[in-house]
Amino acid sequence: MTSRFWVIASLIFIIIGCTSKPALDNPSQGEIVIAADESFQPLVFQLTQAYSGIYPNAHFKVVYKPEQEAINMLLQDSARLAFVTRKLKPTEQGVLNQRKIKGGAEKIATDGVALIVNKANTDSLITMSELQRIFTGQVKGWSQLKDGNQAGPITLVFDNNNSSNLAFVLNIFKVTEVKNLRIFTTRSNREVIEFVRKNPSALGFIGVNWISDSDEPLSVELARELRVMGVSEKQNPTKRDDYFQPFQEDLGMQRYPLRRPVYVLSRETHPGLGGGLVNYVARDAGSLIIRKLGLWPTVPYNREVNLVK
Repeated sequence: MTSRFWVIASLIFIIIGCTSKPALDNPSQGEIVIAADESFQPLVFQLTQAYSGIYPNAHFKVVYKPEQEAINMLLQDSARLAFVTRKLKPTEQGVLNQRKIKGGAEKIATDGVALIVNKANTDSLITMSELQRIFTGQVKGWSQLKDGNQAGPITLVFDNNNSSNLAFVLNIFKVTEVKNLRIFTTRSNREVIEFVRKNPSALGFIGVNWISDSDEPLSVELARELRVMGVSEKQNPTKRDDYFQPFQEDLGMQRYPLRRPVYVLSRETHPGLGGGLVNYVARDAGSLIIRKLGLWPTVPYNREVNLVK
């Protein structure tokens, strides 16, 4: 009788174990995959590390990809969140709609595409008009630019053929054909920096968060022996104050021409770990991290100060 009881009990436990659903993650614990455009690697790393520091049972596997690949991971249910520069297109949203997933898009910051040159290149000012002529093939050499002091052709350096940095710049200047441009692509923003550091004729394009955190040793090291170009929207600027760099105040005041949004896209269908991270980033102390990185948070962190006489 006793052995029969244990056999029945074991079968019940097996049935329960086979039919029970795994526990869902929640805002303070669990593990999810995040896809992120590689140009936002320093930003995403610091945000996820800070959140895991608050909630030790919250674990993030971050996969860094070119922007379109990161979005594809989200659509294919290979990632819960994606850090990118745009919202989903109607056709992409349609993929989620077919699965009855509303999804979400939260703008968390304003970022900038930084133009970097070798320290030997003292011509660190450029206009949007000059950039337009470079990307339409009218200007090919440094000597053709106003006050250009470098000889030789301009080599445009990007992190990837499918880079959000490249797509953003081509869209700004309405360029659809690049075969006649002198473009060199690497495998990461970091490799762009290294290439420019070794090549005085290079003009590199990177996400500014790679070099904008003056308190981060890696950021300081990467910025060594580089110049960040000032960019002017004026056709004929007459003074240095007509040019702006992709750093915090000029991003926030919308003075830097090559600024862009940072979005977190979500496909979460329950109040889970992804939503917890998004709330932290967009409405909590995460905005302090965004500010520390030199970007402009969409929602500033409110500090209350009580003055006592």
